[in-house]
Amino acid sequence: MALQTGGNADWWRGAVIYQVYPRSFQDTNGDGLGDLRGITRRLSHIASLGVDAIWLSPFFKSPMADMGYDVSDYCDVDPIFGTLDDFDAMMAEAHRLGIKVIIDQVISHTSDRHPWFVESRSSRTNDKADWYVWADPKPDGTAPNNWLSIFGGPGWEWDGVRRQYYQHNFLTSQPDLNFHNKEVQDALLRTVKFWLDRGVDGFRLDTVNYYFCDKLLRDNPPHEPDPDQVGLDAPDTNPYGMQNHLYDKTQPENLEFLKRFRALLDQYEGRTTVGEVGDGARSLKTVAAYTSGGDKLHMCYTFDLLRPDFTATHIRGCVETFQRMVKDGWVCWAFSNHDVNRHVSRFALTEEERPVIAKLAISVLAALRGSICLYQGEELGLPEAELAFEDLRDPYGIRFWPAFKGRDGCRTPMPWEAGKAHAGFTSAEKSWLPVPYEQAALSVDTQENNDSSVLHHYRRTLEFRKSHPALLDGSMEFVGSNQDLLAFVREKGDEKLLFVFNLTREAAEFQLPAGMVLGAPLPMPGFNAAASAKTVQLDALDAFCARIS
Repeated sequence: MALQTGGNADWWRGAVIYQVYPRSFQDTNGDGLGDLRGITRRLSHIASLGVDAIWLSPFFKSPMADMGYDVSDYCDVDPIFGTLDDFDAMMAEAHRLGIKVIIDQVISHTSDRHPWFVESRSSRTNDKADWYVWADPKPDGTAPNNWLSIFGGPGWEWDGVRRQYYQHNFLTSQPDLNFHNKEVQDALLRTVKFWLDRGVDGFRLDTVNYYFCDKLLRDNPPHEPDPDQVGLDAPDTNPYGMQNHLYDKTQPENLEFLKRFRALLDQYEGRTTVGEVGDGARSLKTVAAYTSGGDKLHMCYTFDLLRPDFTATHIRGCVETFQRMVKDGWVCWAFSNHDVNRHVSRFALTEEERPVIAKLAISVLAALRGSICLYQGEELGLPEAELAFEDLRDPYGIRFWPAFKGRDGCRTPMPWEAGKAHAGFTSAEKSWLPVPYEQAALSVDTQENNDSSVLHHYRRTLEFRKSHPALLDGSMEFVGSNQDLLAFVREKGDEKLLFVFNLTREAAEFQLPAGMVLGAPLPMPGFNAAASAKTVQLDALDAFCARIS
């Protein structure tokens, strides 16, 4: 069943990946939840965008305490999503359409209902007693150290049978695996091999820098020496961000495990990995370590562009920092995913500005050096949904409401048909999350009939990216600017392209550097900035591209 890569083992380099959140993509059995058959049904829409691969958020067996990121069986499909046969059929159709399939591997922790943990917690002497991070209490009965959970409260939970604490970086029902135990690594790699043998093309590795913790369980220090870093690991309403996470993640031992993971993948043709790195101010340094040398991860993404900043200074700073730190690795850039507010709402100042920002953002993303990841619905310019507390399903949002509203606002169902209930997502009386009216109005069928829609702009922009080899894996060098403009050159072989983006709300003029000769402007989709021999005139929120020599 494996997809033939035609000899291009590096297909992932410069690829466009489309993230599918299965719960919210398409329901086919009327239970109000998306499923694998729904993904199969809508693959033609994804293919029409011109993407190279899809990344599926978890569909494994799970109690769904964290919407599938709490796995109880790594080698089976949860019944709410369908069956293994449904997965095989979905993957076969994706491959027929020329789309590769990347699946989410959540291996830093399991569900507390996973058979491994059920056995591990039963005694201190069973065969899997050391498969999770267990520790004795302090003499006063408190937790072994000061580690915190991202989802609130201590990072330790007491177990009365073993009379020990176990570590959890997220929910108490998501115990952390003990990667210091090689048997755990072996068992996890067997589950990865299960999906490789089934023909999947790659893995998105959830929280890839969380696999190991400090063997000595040392306390994390506060961020006091650098208070500006507080809040980079979590919303500033969450005390997790007040610690400098030196010991509960990003341990040096992780590098050897990633080499083992890569060695397994290298036994198969054309497979890839995308690591999620959440490491505060150290994220790009961690990406450099995890992607260097060609023997660990193929690429990583961080949260650097998933913040509220949509400015030339911020984007240039992130890219230049990456280029400085990562010499032989690769990055995957994104503005949105299932964990952050949708970028149209983060970046736009008014409702009227949203479609303009949506078009400009994908144009910027498509011009950057690296692979790029799109999140379902962003091709429609969907804004963040405003949900009532009683509609929330995300345990993170429920815990920190109202200071932090969680992640449900970006996880609402995909709107397919404006005239149908729940915008065509489900025939059920109630959807698992509501479809807000403002999202239904941006449905796929509505935008198909509007040539100037965000959807059509995405298709044209991704086609523009594919038609220029320099944009796939060419070099990238920033150009000095007389104003707050994002200007850079992409080059490969004989192709040398200048891009200028005005992300401000004022018209601007870009002065060409001395010695740069401007060729004819290229028809960059959606933009018509004017140029003379020495300057480019841009309107507010405008863009320009031309060949140069």
